Amino acid sequence: MSRLVQFMNVTLFIFLMVYLAMGLGKLPGFKVDRTGAAMIGAMAMMAVGSIGAKAAWVAVDYRTIGMLFGLMVVSGAFAESGFYEWAARKVATLSVGPIALLAVFVVVSGFLSALLTNDVVVVAMTPLLVSVTLARRLNPVPFLLAFCFAANTGSAGTLIGSPQNMIAAQELGISFTGFLSVAGIPALLSLPVVWGIVAWMYRGKFTLKESEIPQNISTKQPVAMPLNIHETCKAAIITVAVIIAFVLDFWPKELVSLTAAAILLLNRKISSQDVLHRVDANLLLLISGLFIVNAALSNTGLPQNILYHLHKGGVDLNDPISLFFTSATLSNIIGNNPTVMLLVPFLNPGTHANAMGAALALGTGFFSNLIIFGSLAGIIVVEQAALCGVKISFKTFTRVGAPVSIICMLMATGWISFLMRNY
Repeated sequence: MSRLVQFMNVTLFIFLMVYLAMGLGKLPGFKVDRTGAAMIGAMAMMAVGSIGAKAAWVAVDYRTIGMLFGLMVVSGAFAESGFYEWAARKVATLSVGPIALLAVFVVVSGFLSALLTNDVVVVAMTPLLVSVTLARRLNPVPFLLAFCFAANTGSAGTLIGSPQNMIAAQELGISFTGFLSVAGIPALLSLPVVWGIVAWMYRGKFTLKESEIPQNISTKQPVAMPLNIHETCKAAIITVAVIIAFVLDFWPKELVSLTAAAILLLNRKISSQDVLHRVDANLLLLISGLFIVNAALSNTGLPQNILYHLHKGGVDLNDPISLFFTSATLSNIIGNNPTVMLLVPFLNPGTHANAMGAALALGTGFFSNLIIFGSLAGIIVVEQAALCGVKISFKTFTRVGAPVSIICMLMATGWISFLMRNY
C-alpha cells in the first residue's frame, strides 16, 4: 500500500470517527461528547499531517464564528435581563383554555426563535414552562413538544434563527432579506401545522388530575428573576439595529454582530461574565473543529470524487430539491449543524443560491423534529424536562414529531419547487 493511500485512509478514518460521534452523541467506548470529538479530530488531522497548523487556522471561518458569538451574546443579554422568564410567565398565566394557550406557546416560540438563537431560547424557557404548566394542572408534554417543534421550524425562516442558517447564509453569500424572502413564508406556515397536529393528537389529554401529578414535582412556581426593563429595552434596541444593519447589508455581518456584543457587554449593572456564561462555547468549539476536519478531508480529494459519482448517479447536491432531502436525512443522523458544515463547502450555488439556502434551512429545520437528537433544541427540551421530573420518551417525541415533520416537508418541497421556477 502506497504512502499516499495510507495517508488518505488515516484521514478518512479520523473523519468517519468524528461524524460517528456526531451521530451517536459521543465517541463509542469513551467519555467524549460531540464537541470533544470535533476537537480531537481537528488535532488528530494536524498531528498526522492531513492539514497544516496554518491551514487549520485558515479553515476556521472567522466570519461565521464571529457572527455566531455576537448573536449569542445578544440573546444572552435578553436572558440576563429576565426577559425570557417574564415572557414565559406572561404566556403561561393568560386566561385562556389549553388549546388557545398551546397556540400562544407556538407563536411565541416561533417568533423568538426567528429573531434570537433558537437553542438559547429553548435553554432559557424550558424549565419555566414545565413549572407554569404544572401550576395550572396542565400536562406539560404537549406544550413542551409544541414549543420545541415551533422553535425548530420558526427559526428556519431567518438568517439569525439558528447556527446552521448563519453558516449556510455566510458560505452561500445570501443576504438577510434574501434568506427571509425564500424561507420566511414556509417557516410561518409551519407554525399552524405544529399547533394543529399537537392539538389533535393530545385532544382530551391537556389537563392533569391531582393523582396524575408526580408527588416529587412541585407545582408551585419558583421565584422569578425580576424583569430589568432598562436592560431588556437596551437589548431590544440593539437587536433591531442589528437586523436593520443586516437588511442594509453595508457592513460585514460578523462585524455588526461583534459590535452589538461589545455594546451589550459594556454594562454597569449586568456582569459581562454572566452574559458570556450564556454563550454556547461548546457549539463554537464544535463548529471550529468541524471546519478543520472537513478541510482536511477536502485536501484528499475524496469528497470531490464522491460528489462526481453521485452526480453521475443522478444525485446533484447543487439541485435544491436533492439538497433539501439530503440535508434533511443527514440532519437526523449527524445533527443539523454538522450537516450544513459537511455540505456547504462542496456546493456551487450559481443562480440558485437563495433556493439552496432555503433547502438547507428548511431541510435541517423541518425534518429535525422527527427524532429527539435530530436537533439540539430537541435534546435540550427532553433533557431539561427530565431534570424537572417530566419524561418525554423517544416514542412520544417521534409519534408527534413524525406527522409534523412529514407535513412540513411536503409543504417545503412544493415551496422549493416554486422557487426554482421563479428565481
